[in-house]
Amino acid sequence: MDVELFSKKAHELLGMLRVGEIDPEDVITSVFDHIKKNNQEIQSFIMLLEEDAIKRAKELKDADRSLPLYGIPVAVKDNMCMDGINTTCASRILDPYKPPYDATVIKKLKEAGAIIVGKTNMDEFAMGSSTEHSGFFPTHNPWDTERVPGGSSGGSAAAAAASFCSISLGSDTGGSIRQPASFCGVVGMKPTYGSVSRYGLIAFASSLDQIGPFSRDVEDCAMMMNVISGYDSKDSTSVNRAYSDFTEALSTDIKGMKIGVIKEFLGEGISEGVVEKLREAITLLKDMGATIIEIELPIVKYALPVYYIIAPAEASSNLARYDGVQYGMRVEKDDIISMYCSTRKEGFGDEVKRRIMLGTYALSAGYYDAYYLRALKVRSLIVRDIEDAFKKCDLMVTPTAPTTAFKIGEKQADPLSMYMNDICTIPVNLAGIPGISIPCGLSEGMPVGMQFIGPAFSENILLKASYAYERSAGVLECPISGSDR
Repeated sequence: MDVELFSKKAHELLGMLRVGEIDPEDVITSVFDHIKKNNQEIQSFIMLLEEDAIKRAKELKDADRSLPLYGIPVAVKDNMCMDGINTTCASRILDPYKPPYDATVIKKLKEAGAIIVGKTNMDEFAMGSSTEHSGFFPTHNPWDTERVPGGSSGGSAAAAAASFCSISLGSDTGGSIRQPASFCGVVGMKPTYGSVSRYGLIAFASSLDQIGPFSRDVEDCAMMMNVISGYDSKDSTSVNRAYSDFTEALSTDIKGMKIGVIKEFLGEGISEGVVEKLREAITLLKDMGATIIEIELPIVKYALPVYYIIAPAEASSNLARYDGVQYGMRVEKDDIISMYCSTRKEGFGDEVKRRIMLGTYALSAGYYDAYYLRALKVRSLIVRDIEDAFKKCDLMVTPTAPTTAFKIGEKQADPLSMYMNDICTIPVNLAGIPGISIPCGLSEGMPVGMQFIGPAFSENILLKASYAYERSAGVLECPISGSDR
C-alpha cells in the first residue's frame, strides 16, 4: 500500500479504490496523519471531523464502489450547512450554530460517496481577500507560511494545495474561489450563477454568491462539477436545465478555439511578474493551435465600485437576521435594543461591520437612487458589454489576481488596497458567468493564476481549455502536498 495516499489526486485514488487495491479507511488514515503533521502552521480548518470521517470510511467498505466520489476526502468551507455540525462562517456571532439540515451540495457529496474531513477557515461571512478576517485565526499559504492564502475561501484553497483533502468546496462572491486558487497554485472554478444550488449556503450577497470546487488538477475539478451541478427546487435561483458530463469535455485539442485577451487587465495595477507569466501562457495556447485576439472592455473599470455598492447592500440585508434572537451568540442586556446592539458589536468583526455600514448607507433614503440603483444600471451595462465580447471569441483570458500572495498583515490597514485584489474576478460575478483559475507558473517562488472566462453555462469549454493547457504546461505541485516536511 502506498504510504502517501494523501498526495494522490481524486481520480488516481478512485482507480485504486474501485478495484479494491485500497479501501476508504486507508485513504482517511493517510490524510489525517498528514493533516496532524502539517496543519498547525497552515491552519486550514476551523473544525476537523476525524471521528465522523473514520466512521464514514468504514461504512463505505460495503458501499457501491462505482459512486462518483467513492472514498474521496473532501473539505468544505464553513459557510455551508451540515446537519448537527457547527457552522460558523468564521464569525463569533454564529458560534455555536448547528444547522438542522444539510446544504444541497453537502447532501450531494454524501450521496456521491465522498468523505468530509473538515470545515475550512474563511474570511468572516466570506468578506475578505486574505482569510485574515476570520473571527478565529488567519490561515497561512502552504507555499510560504508568512503569506496569505487569499480569500475568502483561503482555508479550502490551502487545504487543497497542501493535500489535506483531494478536493474542496468554496464559495465565490467576487473572486473568493479563483483568487485564493491563484495564490495557492490550485485549480478553482466559479460556476455559472444558478448551476450549483445555494440552498444551505449562508448568504453574503445573494445575487453574486456561487459554490464551486478547488482541486490540484483539472480532471478532479470536472469530477466535482459533475457531482455538485444540477437543478434544485429548494433554491429559487437554480436553473432547470440539463448538465452534461464535464469529464467528457477534457481534451487536448484546442485548435481553432478563439481566445480573447482582455487588454485592460494587462496594464496598470497588474504586477510585471504576473503579466510575464500570463503572456508566456498565452504564447503556449497559441502554439497549441488557439487563435488569440485582443478584446477591449473599458467598462470593466467600473466593476469594482459597482461591486462594492451592490455586495455590501445585499450583505446589509442578509446579515440583519443576526441579532442575538434566533442564531448563535447573544449578549444579555436589560432591554432588547441594547441586546441587539451589543450582540452585533461584539459578534461581528471590523470588516463585516464596515461592509454592513456601507451597504446600509447605500440603501438608505436619499441615497438609494444615487448609489444602489445607479450601480444596478451600470451592472447591466457591464453584462451587455461582456456578452458582446463573446460574439468575437469562445472564451476570454485574464490574470486571476493582480499580484502573487502578499505577506500576512501587509494590507490590513488599507481596505482599498485589499479590495483591489478582486479587480480581475469581480466582472465574472456581476455577469453571472463561469470563470476558472489555473496555475500558469511561479513568480519569485509564488504561484500565478490564469483565469479563463466563458459565456453562461460554458463550463465544458473552460474545462477543455484548462485541461489542454495543463497537459502541456504540467501540474503545479506545492512542496508540502507530496511529502511531509
